[in-house]
Parts: sequence; C-alpha cells; structure tokens
Amino acid sequence: MSTAQRALSGWGNFTVETCAVHRPSSWGALQECVAAGGTLISRGLGRSYGDSSLNEAGVIDQTGLSRFLDFDADAGVIECESGVSLGEIIEVVQPRGWFLPTTPGTKFVTVGGAIAADVHGKNHHADGSFGDFLEHFHLLLASGEIVRCSPTENPDLFGATIGGMGLTGLVLSARFRLHPVQTAYYDVTFRRTKDLDESLRTFADTDGDYRYSVAWIDCLAKGRSLGRSVVMVAKDAQVEQLKGRRRATPLSTPPKRKLAVPFQAPSYALNPLTVRAFNTVYYAANKSTQKLVDWDTFFYPLDSVLHWNRIYGRRGFVQYQALLPKETSRDGLVALLERIARQNQASFLAVLKSCGERGRGWMSYLFPGHTLALDFPNFGPELMPFVAELDKILLDHGGRLYLAKDAMMDPVTFRTMYPEAERFLAYKGEVDPEGRFQSAQARRVGLVNAA
Repeated sequence: MSTAQRALSGWGNFTVETCAVHRPSSWGALQECVAAGGTLISRGLGRSYGDSSLNEAGVIDQTGLSRFLDFDADAGVIECESGVSLGEIIEVVQPRGWFLPTTPGTKFVTVGGAIAADVHGKNHHADGSFGDFLEHFHLLLASGEIVRCSPTENPDLFGATIGGMGLTGLVLSARFRLHPVQTAYYDVTFRRTKDLDESLRTFADTDGDYRYSVAWIDCLAKGRSLGRSVVMVAKDAQVEQLKGRRRATPLSTPPKRKLAVPFQAPSYALNPLTVRAFNTVYYAANKSTQKLVDWDTFFYPLDSVLHWNRIYGRRGFVQYQALLPKETSRDGLVALLERIARQNQASFLAVLKSCGERGRGWMSYLFPGHTLALDFPNFGPELMPFVAELDKILLDHGGRLYLAKDAMMDPVTFRTMYPEAERFLAYKGEVDPEGRFQSAQARRVGLVNAA
C-alpha cells in the first residue's frame, strides 16, 4: 500500500490541505490502515466541492478498490467495490440496456462517494436519491470489523451511512438496482420562461409527466426578469423515436471530442460582464423546442470539458446549493436571487431543480421543494459575509445547504439546518467512540464527537 504527502482540495480549489494519503488496493490492506491508528476520511475522485474529503492526518484514496463483483443483466442489479466510478459503470451497463438509477452532474464520482453524499439528479422528484436504490453495502468500522448493511441488516448503520459523509466507516462495496433503457437518448423539451414564477409553474405542471427536469437560471437577471430560465424536461427516448436517424444501434452514441482547460484562468476571466453576456446569448439561443439528446450530453455537459474548475483561477470558488421547502421556496428563491443580483457576483453555473421525498439516510439532504445551485468565485474577504447573508435567508425560509458542496458553513448554521445531526452524533459515538473517521468539514461544522 502506497502512502504519500499530497496537497489536496475539493473540486472548488477553495480549501487546500497537505494530507497523508494512503491508497490500499484490497480490503485487507484497508483493515491494516485502520488498525494503524489516527484519524481517517475516505476520498474517491475528489468531486465534493469543499473540505469533506480532506484530513491532514490521513486520507484513504479508495480508487484502488475498483473491481466489479457481479452484474445481473436480466434483473438490472450490479455489485462493485466502492472505488468504481459511475462512468465505469455506465460503460458496462448502458450498452446492455441499463443506466444509473440516478446520477449527479458528473460521472467522475465513485460509488462510495455516491453513498456518502447520497447523490441525486434530475429525476429526484420522481425517483429519489442514490440511497433509495441500494440493496446492501459492506462497511469497515473503526473496530476493524466488516459488516453488511441493508434496510434489514444493521439498519441503523445503513441509515447513518447514507448521506453520512464517510463519518461512520469506509464503504468497501455496494449492490444497487439499475434503471432499464431502450436507447442511449433522451427526449428533451426546452421551455424558455420569462421569470421565476413561470419557471416554478413549469416544474409544477410537468413533474408528474416527466422523469427528468432541470433549469438553467439567469442569476444576474433583475426586476421583471428575475429568475428567467430555460427549463428542460425529459423522458427516456424509445426505440421508435430513433427510426430514420443514423445510429449504429439504439444503445450507441457517436464518439465525443473532449476539450480541456489547460491552466488556471486569470481571476478576471469570469466577471459580471462576461457572465452577463453568456447568459444573454444562452437565453436567446434556447428557444422552446424538443429534441433527442444523448445520455452524455444530457446528464454530463461539463464532463466534456476536463478540468473546467480551472476557469475560476487559483483562488478557486465555492458552490452554494440551497434547498428550500415547497411552502417557502418561491419567497426564499426571490430573496436569494435579489441578494445575489445586488452583489453582482458572476455565477457561471446556476441550476434550479425540483425535488421529492427525503431519502433513507438520516443525513440525506433533500426533502420536497426546490434547489438552487450556484458557483461563486473566491472574490476575497467579502465572500464570507456575503455567503453568511445567503445562509440567513435560507434559515429564515426553513432551508438547508448540501454538505457535498459546502465549504463555509458554521456549526450553529449547520445544527439549525440539520436537526438530524443530534441523532447522527449519538450513533456515531457508539460505532466510532474514538472519533477515528473525521474530516476538515466535520470538525468545522461540529459533526464529530467531542474528544
């Protein structure tokens, strides 16, 4: 097993720590690493945005655990080790008529990371989050014991681990259900909306009929155009919809050329003027229409641009993903968007989604309502008080932040947003009494047991 000191950060390049990184390639080696003592946190491909996979004393790089263990192509169930990425799973199952049951906006996420963050996607309002499709997983505890967890076997450990940000133990493998597909394409309807109210009405009118929905939102628009969006709703495309098109098979897609950002962009590259120009062009170009879109373009548009996080420069950025309950989402979103527009800070990415029932994990993020995800460049000392103002708006409207994206939340805000933390901490004290599993984020928000 290799060990090295490495400077690590989350995808936002906002917090950087030099960590002792261990990369075991077997379950036995992983047990040895845990037996050696010290604090540890697991890490996959580093796509959480903040400091949730950072820990100076010890980081377990689980990408060495990357074996496929079983695939039932008839039933649509797969089992693999935790270091297998979602992209690697797609390569195996998609040509055979299956796809991920849900997926975040990047396929460069490991199965272990998908469980730890209980990731969700464009179909949360219809299908739920990743944890809802888990049949079981194996977890390595601080004691060195390996246990199997499911809704009926060690159910408390099952619930605490889903969305638990790696703080209950190390996921070794998982078995989960897939979603059947006839083609590699999605029937997408684009609807341009003039303001936030029309955007929310579109979600309400279509959530019952479409499995997928998401909106690009112009976060710099003001006045009567506040919240103007391009809403995209979609269904799985059927074989008959591909007739007459040049496709080798319904489950194949043409090769896609990848681009890359070769270096950290200068800090002035993304600014209100450039983003406003982009927003104007994007909104004008996406008129209401319907078309077939391949799975990679539909789910992972940014994955085609390698190292896209470099566009924010060396100082990095934070992603702010706010969740608001349905009862207050309209007023909360207006307050957030008005405050962001006044700050005149450019968010290159701004995404609005509708979400459904909360997941099986104790610390799972979502509940019925709407999420707004934005990127803010690190513009210096004003960033923290600005984000604190957004936090207050969220708190006033009963909202919360996503731990997988968070980089700045304080302990008081966290405890208010996540009342489930008390139950989680009490249980963590039972399964990890010495606090072996912890991260920089967990210490920052108080999600570890007191020494």
